[in-house]
Amino acid sequence: MKKNMKMVSVAALAAVLAGSAVAEEMVKLELKLPKPLFAGTPKSIKTPNLERQAVVPEIMVPQGTLNLAAGKPVTGSDDFPVIGELSYITDGDKEGADGSYVELGPGVQWVQIDLGEKKSLFAVAVWHYHQDARVYRDVVIQVADDADFSANVQTLFNNDHDNSAGLGLGKDKEYIETNQGKLIDAKGATGRFIRLYSGGSTASDMNHYIEVEVFGK
Repeated sequence: MKKNMKMVSVAALAAVLAGSAVAEEMVKLELKLPKPLFAGTPKSIKTPNLERQAVVPEIMVPQGTLNLAAGKPVTGSDDFPVIGELSYITDGDKEGADGSYVELGPGVQWVQIDLGEKKSLFAVAVWHYHQDARVYRDVVIQVADDADFSANVQTLFNNDHDNSAGLGLGKDKEYIETNQGKLIDAKGATGRFIRLYSGGSTASDMNHYIEVEVFGK
C-alpha cells in the first residue's frame, strides 16, 4: 500500500511539473502589419482623451495561439454598409486601400464576430482605417458568451470618456489610427462573441473597419 501511494505521489508530482513546463512555453505576440499609407507628422488632432504617445503592449501568449477570427462570420448594427461588406473584417486583408474596408453609417455602430465556440482569449487587434491619421470615438470592445450580449459580458477596452455610447465611462485613451492598428490585451477573458463599438471619428461621423484579429486557443 505504501509503495502504491509513493508511486501515485511521484506520478502526481511529475504531472504538476509537466504542466508547469507547458505553462512556461510563452512567446511574444507579433502582428503582421500592413504597409503604411501615409507618412510624416500627423495633422493636428484635438480631442480631450488622446494618448500622448502610441502604446504598443508586449503581450505574451502560449505557443500555438492563433487568430481565431480568421474567416469567421461577422454581423453588425448596420445591416447595409455604405461601402464594402462586413466579411471584409475577417478576410485577412489589412492593407487599408479602397476595397479593403467596410463603412458603416453615422453615430454609434457595432460589429460582432462569432468565434463558433467559447474560447480563452489573449489579445484583440483592430484596424479601423489608416489612409490618414484620425481618431475614432467611443471605441469599446466586449466579449460575451451569447450573441445578445447578456451573459458573461466582459469589457476589454473602453475609451468612451463621457459615456456617450451608453456602455459606461471608459478609462482607456483615444489613439491615432496608423497601419499598426490597436493591440489590446484580453488577459485570458473567455467568450464566443466579440463586439466592437465606435461612434464616428475626427474625420467624419461614419464608422470604418479594415480588419479585426482575435488571438486565443
